[in-house]
Amino acid sequence: MPVFKGDGFVQDDWRNLGQAEVPPPGGKVILPLSQWQARGGDMQSDMPLGLLIEPGQDVGTIAPDLARFALVAVAFPKFTDGRGYSLARQLRGHFGFAGELRATGEVLFDQLQLLARCGFDSFEIRDVATLRLLEAGRRPSLGLFYQPGLGPETLERTRLLARRAVS
Repeated sequence: MPVFKGDGFVQDDWRNLGQAEVPPPGGKVILPLSQWQARGGDMQSDMPLGLLIEPGQDVGTIAPDLARFALVAVAFPKFTDGRGYSLARQLRGHFGFAGELRATGEVLFDQLQLLARCGFDSFEIRDVATLRLLEAGRRPSLGLFYQPGLGPETLERTRLLARRAVS
């Protein structure tokens, strides 16, 4: 399945492993968090690894291991489930994860910009309407924000309704 990254679709080199599947000797694989916790110590060190985090899982438990992962995928089982936004902010802001952060599952067009502001830089999109809009060249865009986020920002004094820091 192609992944939306940057300003277009790219071929996905990663393969999701099932819970009971044994990791292959080579290739790029994404492990569920529980599988990493069960066998993390005996994984090959030269193999690129990805990690799948489901809503409600505590990313703090794997914070020391984050440097080991080239990709972290955060699942959105329903478009109304916003816990993935918080997970992304924790991974980028609190734990300093610098690898690829992917949103997967029920990802809709209207969410793309907000997901990017939380730190996501790639999107595995299954929604047909969202795929059509992106393939047609449509991109979500709003230029001004009240709150700061990750990525390029509008200058502080130009956000009229933003709170100013107390001196």
